[in-house]
Amino acid sequence: MIEDIINILKIMGATLRMPTSFDIIEFIGTMAFAISGIRLASAKQFDWFGAYIVGTATAIGGGTIRDIMLGIPPFWMTNPIYIICCALALGWVILFGKKIIRQTSTWFIFDTIGLALFNITGLEKTLNMSYPLWTAVIMGCVTGAAGGIIRDILINEVPLIFRKDIYAMACIAGGIIYIIGYAAGLPAEVNAVLSAIVVISTRILAVKHHWQLPILKGDHTEEK
Repeated sequence: MIEDIINILKIMGATLRMPTSFDIIEFIGTMAFAISGIRLASAKQFDWFGAYIVGTATAIGGGTIRDIMLGIPPFWMTNPIYIICCALALGWVILFGKKIIRQTSTWFIFDTIGLALFNITGLEKTLNMSYPLWTAVIMGCVTGAAGGIIRDILINEVPLIFRKDIYAMACIAGGIIYIIGYAAGLPAEVNAVLSAIVVISTRILAVKHHWQLPILKGDHTEEK
């Protein structure tokens, strides 16, 4: 029974990791990340160029930081599709801004799928470079969540994931599941599916049930 389940997951993972399907979903995830940044930039009255910079930083910022930390050229420097994708996201917001506001739930799903896939990308790239398992978990989290931190800093806001959003923690949970499967000798395809399921389900449940980490309360009394 367990072997049958693993075989099913392996087939699902192989489908997920097929170049065409992966590129399509990654493209959607990149669009969602870019649009999330551009939408917030528009609320701050940024011009088109400024909004594009914020959207691009949101979409590729995490992967860029990851690659720099791993000592390799940033991924977007060898494939222009990511830059083009962010430009398309800007055009989409310019043309259909009001409709996009009403599509919040749809873009949330795309964003969550992109988060799960980018997390897996960071995990696999780090493991393939023979870094320790715990480093892979961190790099997966950086890949998925760091872009949002850069976005919030650029628009002069306290990063959302530091305040109330279960975002980075979803990446960590998915990363831990991936590493457990990796250490147990499960196929990479199985690990990818299990990790994606954990990230996506954690994000959806957190938003649905308003989960958030405890707030660290300090003394706000000013010293005289």
